[in-house]
Amino acid sequence: MAPSTQIDELASAIVARFLRTNAYTETLKAFIREAGLAPDVGQASGDDTHNLTIQSLLEEKKAYDHSVNFERLRNQSREISEWGLPELWQNPGRDENDVDADPAASTRPFIISTGADRQMHLLETISGNEAITSFSGLSDSPVLSFVSILKGRYILMTNMSGHLLLQHGSEVLQSRNDHAKYAVKVVVHEELDDTGSARVFWVATAGWDATVFLYRMTIPGDQASTPVIGDPAARIKLATNPESLLFVRHVDTGDLLLLVSRRDSSYIYYYQVESSLQDSTEQTDSGNPQNSPRECRLLGQQNLAPHSNAWVAFSPSHMALSPLDPGLLAVATSSEPHMKVIIVRLLFPSTISPNTTAPDAAVTQASQALEALALQNREDAAILIQANTFAPQTSYSTPQVAWRPDGSGVWVNGDDGVVRGIEIKTGKVVALLKDGHEPGSKVRTIWAGYVAVPNNGDDAKEEWVISGGFDKRLIVWKV
Repeated sequence: MAPSTQIDELASAIVARFLRTNAYTETLKAFIREAGLAPDVGQASGDDTHNLTIQSLLEEKKAYDHSVNFERLRNQSREISEWGLPELWQNPGRDENDVDADPAASTRPFIISTGADRQMHLLETISGNEAITSFSGLSDSPVLSFVSILKGRYILMTNMSGHLLLQHGSEVLQSRNDHAKYAVKVVVHEELDDTGSARVFWVATAGWDATVFLYRMTIPGDQASTPVIGDPAARIKLATNPESLLFVRHVDTGDLLLLVSRRDSSYIYYYQVESSLQDSTEQTDSGNPQNSPRECRLLGQQNLAPHSNAWVAFSPSHMALSPLDPGLLAVATSSEPHMKVIIVRLLFPSTISPNTTAPDAAVTQASQALEALALQNREDAAILIQANTFAPQTSYSTPQVAWRPDGSGVWVNGDDGVVRGIEIKTGKVVALLKDGHEPGSKVRTIWAGYVAVPNNGDDAKEEWVISGGFDKRLIVWKV
């Protein structure tokens, strides 16, 4: 393909700037004369080249080649399968901080969104996405995260004031202020108790006070009583602010674990959940309650950059579990200037307490080095894909990743108004969702999944992608 006129002019200006900067006067005059350029071409300012130089282009190319060496793709020779690309369907027009679509929330599914206006909006899933209602006065500050429980009858929210709110309809039933700063994330795990007669909800919240709080809510089987959050059952005190939380079941023992990632650390931390509550209950029953909740037990950690050098600096900013494989994790990192996505196999640590194990053999410096190297090799082998998404971001961005419901790929956001789709089999970017958000605006959050929509009297299952951005738009894409 022949280069465009704009590219020709840019290349000529860069060459002229190189000659002018290095005082190649005669060569510059001959170049301007033979190329038919303006006499002032290539000056340090006054053109649209943003003062690009040959040296800066070579340095950028060198940095790109260096970063490509750290990518890890699967089946690179394999032909990329065709994705059914979503089409822009509706733009209800919201300034979104969080989005959620839950077909099981009621007989009529709806979309829930929150924004900087401190309101919660409910929208239809049928054509037009008309607003059902909006709730105001629920929070004294913008809601940063929320999750629904009991099929959407209740919603747990966290906000910039550090509050955890329990909402039902237009009412806030309960508010807790255990965090000293922003409460940026709330996640829930639902299960039946040992008798099978009551539902147990484990709730974890992350705040910018470098703390994670764990709550336990029990609701009788008839679900007639109102849920109560109660005091924290346990907490996790971190060295830096937490980034992402995720409840998972141990693949071997079935124990409930909480995965935590934090800023300025490339590790995923595994914390045990149930034992923390048991320890807290025993402490209270013994008549010596503590003023603060018990600390969760750290079982282990997994490094996402086991063989990295000092220049590799990123945090696992958002984690999402595969809908098909309970041991496969997608991680959106804070790497700059472009987001990198890691698909990694979870290495579940042992839940056996160290004091119950047999005494170790004699430990030497050589054995420690070999053990550390073996662990690094295991962690390295667990990373299936490490790919550059080319989604621009800065230190102020909020990386997000969402799985396709069939597990074939993930969607990621970006600061350029584009949602990108990455295929898991190859690690390649195979889809770009454009023309929804304004070019150059940040996509704040994304959601992907199946939605039941009315179709000739029946409910049809459709795959949707929903994105909310700083351009005050909520975009619904239909695959």
